[in-house]
Amino acid sequence: MSGVNIGEYISLIFMAAALGMDAFSVGLGMGMQDLRLKRIFIIGVTVGLFHMLMPFMGIGVGKFISTKIEGFAILGSGLLLFALGVQMLLSSFNREDKKLIQPIGAGLILFSISVSLDSFSVGLSLGMSGVRTFLAIVLFGWFSAILTWSGLLLGRKARGLMGVYSELLGGSILCAFGLKIIFG
Repeated sequence: MSGVNIGEYISLIFMAAALGMDAFSVGLGMGMQDLRLKRIFIIGVTVGLFHMLMPFMGIGVGKFISTKIEGFAILGSGLLLFALGVQMLLSSFNREDKKLIQPIGAGLILFSISVSLDSFSVGLSLGMSGVRTFLAIVLFGWFSAILTWSGLLLGRKARGLMGVYSELLGGSILCAFGLKIIFG
């Protein structure tokens, strides 16, 4: 911790935990789908990487522009999560159709971006404040991966307890979280 102010370190830990709680909440809803442990691991790693990439981009952009982009990032994140929730709700009523968006390939990237867009906004403000970039990025990625795994595993456990209604609940959680982001 040489060269790092302890107050800055503690602030970054709290900020990383707060950003990771979004990933936990969304992971809880997504975990109610039928996911294998390997897929849960991959989702957590991917969300963690995007929670490193998005603030890094935000820090870079934040050094050059004002915070006018922040509203667009928040709106985009909320709309993507709401759309994922609606898709999950609809698929819970129609069991024979294949899901439109799964946390695999492009669906995983879309999911990770939607969860990580708010960290872009945080990166914008951090870029303007001159925070230690590497430390912030590592903490954001680490906390979001751990909290995503926790949410996915808890959602998976709830799915086992709730059976067929778990996907309905998971979709509702994603929709509600998306609306919370959009409307504050």
